[in-house]
Amino acid sequence: MAENQKINNFVSGVWSERVLVVTQDYEIKGYVFMPKTGKRNRVLSDILNGTKRFVAIKDCEIVHRQNPNRKTEHHNFLQLNLNSIIILRPTAENE
Repeated sequence: MAENQKINNFVSGVWSERVLVVTQDYEIKGYVFMPKTGKRNRVLSDILNGTKRFVAIKDCEIVHRQNPNRKTEHHNFLQLNLNSIIILRPTAENE
């Protein structure tokens, strides 16, 4: 019971945004999270302009751009270095 309360407190304390991230080698779709300390429409800007060097992406799928026939990978969590990002934009669930 206490564990469920911790999860609910975490979820209610953060914004989540489904994103598409393009790097030189990959296209990654997943969710990024930011604390609810600022404006909702600033989530992606805050991630890119923050002091952290990595962004956490949850529930993501990874497509290999150099080899599109390769099987799409699915991961619960990954850390991506901000320097590798070419494009980061919001995306819809069905996109």
